[in-house]
Amino acid sequence: MKKVPFGRSDQLVSRLGFGTMRLPTKTNEDGTLSIDRTEAIAMIRHGIDSGINYVDTAYGYHQGESEVVTGLALQDGYRDRTLLTTKLPCWLVKEKQDMDRLLDEQLKKLGVSYVDYYLLHSLSLDSFHRMQALDYKSFYERALKDGRIKHTGFSFHDNKEAFVEIVDDYHWDMAQIQFNCLDDQSQATVDGLLYAADKGIPVVIMEPLRGGALAFPPEEIVEQMRQNVQGYSPAKWAFRYVANYPQATTILSGMSTREQ
Repeated sequence: MKKVPFGRSDQLVSRLGFGTMRLPTKTNEDGTLSIDRTEAIAMIRHGIDSGINYVDTAYGYHQGESEVVTGLALQDGYRDRTLLTTKLPCWLVKEKQDMDRLLDEQLKKLGVSYVDYYLLHSLSLDSFHRMQALDYKSFYERALKDGRIKHTGFSFHDNKEAFVEIVDDYHWDMAQIQFNCLDDQSQATVDGLLYAADKGIPVVIMEPLRGGALAFPPEEIVEQMRQNVQGYSPAKWAFRYVANYPQATTILSGMSTREQ
């Protein structure tokens, strides 16, 4: 597994990260879906054993179950081998004290005393301005000081101008953006990726396969790929496109099966 420096820190991070938004599921007796915990834990640990050291989860993934299962997977010594990221659900923050309450709830669900990276989740410019008004900076400084988090960051869904404004507002330790061969001129864009990197902010990539769509393109596109490079699957093409940018520090994949 290739590892690269993670921004201004002295940490090395795997270029492939394990996203836990699409863990394997099973159907319960009442017809509802839940995570197949045995399989999910085995997959996460296999990823770590194979060199992945960045694991990404969030409050709302799998109706709140993802953080619990991620925490279980990181028991038995796996936590010490992992940079663990989760995210503050900004849409649930109505007043300042909600930030501390939600972080404490997430640490309990994960079964850990701290997370390595704690992100403001899914920021748009409007949601960011609301978090500014609620003084997110003071919350971060408090959580950093008491050790509940080690680093700050944000994940993002808006346009490049909004991205630049957010980047410039705080001394972020990382940023997470949607980026792939179809989205390189939308959302944060290539220019935003380069802008953050130029400021020393490592960028983590989500949706490199655009939710799996790029793994199954139209047949005429697949045929063009076959004619250019033998042996590259559409998914491999998509990952290689993103990885060709050294500024894309870690590329997340939401694996649902062992084959993936």
